[in-house]
Amino acid sequence: MSAHSRARRLKAASHQIHDSLDKTIMAADPFADRGRYVRFLRVQHAFHKDIAALYDQPELAALIPDLSHRRREAEVRADLADLDAEPATDDDPPRFAAGQAADVPTALGWLYVAEGSNLGAAFLLKAAAGLGLSEAFGARHLAPASEGRANAWRAFTARLDAPDFSAEEEERVNEGARDAFRRVRELVDRAFYFDAGQA
Repeated sequence: MSAHSRARRLKAASHQIHDSLDKTIMAADPFADRGRYVRFLRVQHAFHKDIAALYDQPELAALIPDLSHRRREAEVRADLADLDAEPATDDDPPRFAAGQAADVPTALGWLYVAEGSNLGAAFLLKAAAGLGLSEAFGARHLAPASEGRANAWRAFTARLDAPDFSAEEEERVNEGARDAFRRVRELVDRAFYFDAGQA
């Protein structure tokens, strides 16, 4: 990956909030038991519900031809069903509405976060195995792409780098990524720290 790639710039632009989120998730100990893991799944489901509409956006599909194959909401739902659990009940509308065109730079920032989470999910899949879960049961959404995590990430970042954005559009990409990380932090706080009764 080039030192000047958009993915590297995004990593630098969102480092502080990403690092804080990682520490918050680690402190929540989501793989301590299946009850806590269900909370983690509800976080994942809410985030993937937020971005579900992006996978049907023609403008984004033109940039990322395999975009529709990268969605994971159905896998998270299947993982919840495996554990006899339901998605969290909330009144939050998805961050991106179905049938409405999304701002492409902003959407790419959110997709960067979604794709990055899959790149780093190998560690999480091993942790899930300690709970008796696998790519076939309870941890489907953590499975690697058929071409492998690294190859899928490289293909995504090559497409992420392709658009020629203005400085203002570039900042919208950065802010999209930061907003996505902030959203996940909000969901983690809600699931693990502010709603102790929902397990």
